[in-house]
Amino acid sequence: MLKVVNLTRIFTMGLLKRRYIYAVNNVSFEIKSGEIVSLVGESGSGKTTTAKIILRLLPPTSGKVLFEGKDIWRDYKGSTLKEYYRNVQGIFQDPYASYNPLYKVRRVIYQVFNLINEDLSDEEKYRLASDALRAVGLNPEEVLDKYPHELSGGQRQRLMIARCYLLKPKLILADEPTSMIDACSRGIVIKLLNELRNEYKTSILFITHDLGLAYYISDRILIMYKGRIIETGTPDEIISHPQHEYTKALVESVPLLYKKWSDFA
Repeated sequence: MLKVVNLTRIFTMGLLKRRYIYAVNNVSFEIKSGEIVSLVGESGSGKTTTAKIILRLLPPTSGKVLFEGKDIWRDYKGSTLKEYYRNVQGIFQDPYASYNPLYKVRRVIYQVFNLINEDLSDEEKYRLASDALRAVGLNPEEVLDKYPHELSGGQRQRLMIARCYLLKPKLILADEPTSMIDACSRGIVIKLLNELRNEYKTSILFITHDLGLAYYISDRILIMYKGRIIETGTPDEIISHPQHEYTKALVESVPLLYKKWSDFA
C-alpha cells in the first residue's frame, strides 16, 4: 500500500545556509494493507519529518513516496488531493494543538464530510457523526456543542480517531498519539487503533520513542537513528536479537514485558 523509496530531507542552517542537516537520510520501507508498523527512535531521529512528508505537509529533498503505486507528490495535485486525504489521515502528538479553539466539536468532525463524495443531509451527517463518536466512547449529546478546550487530552485524541472512523482511511499515521495523555486514555487510544485495523484493514504507521509500546502493538518495527533506518524486524526479533548498538540500548531501557498486544484487545 505504502512504499517509501530513498527518502531524503535536508534542512539548511545558518545565515549563509551552508550547514546541512539530514533530517531523513535515504530511508526506504513498505507498509502492507492491514499492517501496523512502528517507527521507533529518539527525539530528533527523523520520525516526524518522515510522517510530514508522507502527509504532504513537507516536500522531500529527494526520493519518492508511493501510495497504491502513485507518487504522492507528482500524481496527487489539485482536486485529486481530496482523494489522497480521504485515504491517508494523521493523528498527531499534541491533542491540545490539533484543533482550532474557536470552533466547536461539531464543526471539527463535520469537516470530514468535505472529503466524502456523497450528498448527505444534515440528519445523515448527525447520525454518522454520532455513530463515530459512540464508537470511540464519546457521547455525542455531551461533546458536539463543546469547544476543544472543554475536553480532556484523551477525549481530544479519541475525537481524532472518530474522524478516522467516519472516513475509514486506508492508512493512518499516528505520530506519538499517546505521549501527552494519561495512562488510561493511552490504553483506550491503542485499543481503538487496533479496532480500526481489525474492522477496516486500516494500515497504521505508529511513530513512537517507546520501544516497549511498539513491541505490544506492532507487526513490524523500524528503528530510526540520526535520519536513517538502522534495523527492521518483528517485535520478537528486535527485542530478542537486536543487532545495532543503538537498538541494544533501546532494548535495555524497556521495562520487563509481561503481556503481548493481544491482551489489550
